[in-house]
Amino acid sequence: MSKRVLLVTQYFYPENFKSNDIAFELVKRGYEVDALVSIPNYPEGKFFSGYGCFKKRHEIINGVNVYRAFQIPRGKGGLRLILTYISYVITSVCWVLFYFAWKKKYDAIIVHQTSPIFQAIPAIILKKLRQTPVYTWVLDIWPDAMKSGGGIKNKRLLSIVDKIVIWVYKNSDKILISSKRFADLILPKGDFSDKLIYFPNWSDDVMQSQIEDVLIPALPDGFRIMIAGNLGTAQSLDCVAQAMLLLKDEAEVKWVFVGDGSRKEWLESFINENNLQDSAVCVGRYPASYMPYFYKQASAMLVTLRAGFPHLEAVVPARLQSYMSAGRPVLAMIGCGGADIIAEADCGYSAPAENAAAFAELVRSVVLFDKEAFEKKGRNGREYFLKHFTKEHCINNLCEIMGI
Repeated sequence: MSKRVLLVTQYFYPENFKSNDIAFELVKRGYEVDALVSIPNYPEGKFFSGYGCFKKRHEIINGVNVYRAFQIPRGKGGLRLILTYISYVITSVCWVLFYFAWKKKYDAIIVHQTSPIFQAIPAIILKKLRQTPVYTWVLDIWPDAMKSGGGIKNKRLLSIVDKIVIWVYKNSDKILISSKRFADLILPKGDFSDKLIYFPNWSDDVMQSQIEDVLIPALPDGFRIMIAGNLGTAQSLDCVAQAMLLLKDEAEVKWVFVGDGSRKEWLESFINENNLQDSAVCVGRYPASYMPYFYKQASAMLVTLRAGFPHLEAVVPARLQSYMSAGRPVLAMIGCGGADIIAEADCGYSAPAENAAAFAELVRSVVLFDKEAFEKKGRNGREYFLKHFTKEHCINNLCEIMGI
């Protein structure tokens, strides 16, 4: 008899999250999978076309039985984002109390815990009602993420959320952490050492996903340092801009930004105001299928994060695995979570987060000094990816963790 799994997450297909991979891959392995999710509206902030309060609230996608709890769309953030979080929790708990607890029986519940932590609440309630083990995959540390991402400083609110976090951890049978450094942030909240399991993020193998007849814009000639992905606040682009100025005298260094985000317009203005048009270019957002062609044009892939927040110091950005899968050497201004992986894989070099001076000196004195040695690090990253970060390897590991 097939084993039955419930995936609980606020984000699911057609939104682009690893929750999709978990559900679809488990189905391929013979599991019966249900998903308690929300009405898709990320990142645009409005319901996707074809979805709504009375549209596609229950559907089957790639063999996954999908139930969509109502939530208020996130809009442009602020109060609307808070209402999004609260509305999903309330309506998904109603699904649990009035449907899942009486109509369904599962062997395991998986919580795909990005932000917010509250999306684990319906899973914990169902566990208490049906004694089903819960596996919570922690991708964001709360309430730390509220401070780094939302700028929230209210101590009373943070204390309340911290109590919810501890309750979730206490009632999770296993706590899967996407960065080994997350243990340092979770263990002070309680004796959860027996529950913690390192379960890293993964990437599609971009070397195997190329399509024909893809045209990308012409990129400036030289040693191209490329960022691909979200261009937002968390990426600390002001520090990247400082590094661009510090390396302005290195004529061969070029900067390529592939993607979109809240700081893209600011970055474009900075490039123009500082006369960097010959050495830096923002090419905009492209489908994921185009990324292999951009990666091939890069001399180095750049990953950056903000400093000053323990959560961001520990996190391993998902784009790092993607860069490694492409076999490109990595440069970073990042905390210890990502730096640990770069050092262990020997796939590039890292400077401390938001230390533009150290980064510029690294590029000038080490990378440009021996570009052939730096190129070899890309091959190291590819080998490490194949051993540790493929989708097949990680999902197989998840099945072993659940033991079903």
